[in-house]
Amino acid sequence: MFDQTIRQFLQVSASSAPTPGGGSIAALSAALGASMGSMVANITSGPKFESVRQHMADIVVLMQSAMLEAESFLKKDMESFNGYMAALGLPKGNDEEKKMRSLALQKAAVQAASVPLHLMKRSLEIMSALDKITEEVNKNVISDLGIALIMLNAAVQSAWITVEINLGSIKDAGVRSSFQETGAELSSQSNEMKLLVLQKIKEKLV
Repeated sequence: MFDQTIRQFLQVSASSAPTPGGGSIAALSAALGASMGSMVANITSGPKFESVRQHMADIVVLMQSAMLEAESFLKKDMESFNGYMAALGLPKGNDEEKKMRSLALQKAAVQAASVPLHLMKRSLEIMSALDKITEEVNKNVISDLGIALIMLNAAVQSAWITVEINLGSIKDAGVRSSFQETGAELSSQSNEMKLLVLQKIKEKLV
């Protein structure tokens, strides 16, 4: 998907094809946020920023890695959906087949929730890393840092609703509860961090 043009990706996303769907869009949002984080760090360069040169270089490496991870999350999201659909198509003609189908569906449902949950965790980690450079970056691109946070938070919140829709298919109450608690906490932390960092950024815009 990442090798397509933007137009091609949008056309496929807008079609009746079930993938790429919401989870994939969440992953793309994370990649876009990381790309802005990388740009901000790359532009924070030159003699004026010599004291933070290594920190910015480290951020660029982290953001580039995050972009690759986002691509991996997008692929895994599509694979998990296809896996669930494959499990739905398993035969259920006798008790043994029904049992095997049920086990396959549960495994696929857990995977379908796990992928966006991990995307949430990683996106929040990237947001935290960008939060730490708010006071250091070139003020000329401080608004782009804000956009990075907005896109990463969008990834978290989009991934969260993808987790939630899959929770109903998970029969194991312990697993379902764990996913619910973790996702809700990550969603809350991401929203709070976005607001706090944006406030700091807006103070620098004036």
